[in-house]
Amino acid sequence: MKLKIVVHEAEEGGFWAEVPAIPGCCTQGEDFEELLENLYEAIEGCLSVDVAAVSTGEGDRIVEIAV
Repeated sequence: MKLKIVVHEAEEGGFWAEVPAIPGCCTQGEDFEELLENLYEAIEGCLSVDVAAVSTGEGDRIVEIAV
């Protein structure tokens, strides 16, 4: 999966970024490398949230995939 991010220079120094495809998903870093590390963690956290309980029936499967 590829996601576009918007990187901003922070007024106090460093960077902050947001992921438009995932509302509320944003992070910051003192330098660009730290920002990228934090982005991976933020995106994983945002995507791992269960939004609703899933009811399954006979023959249904629950599968986890990595993106």
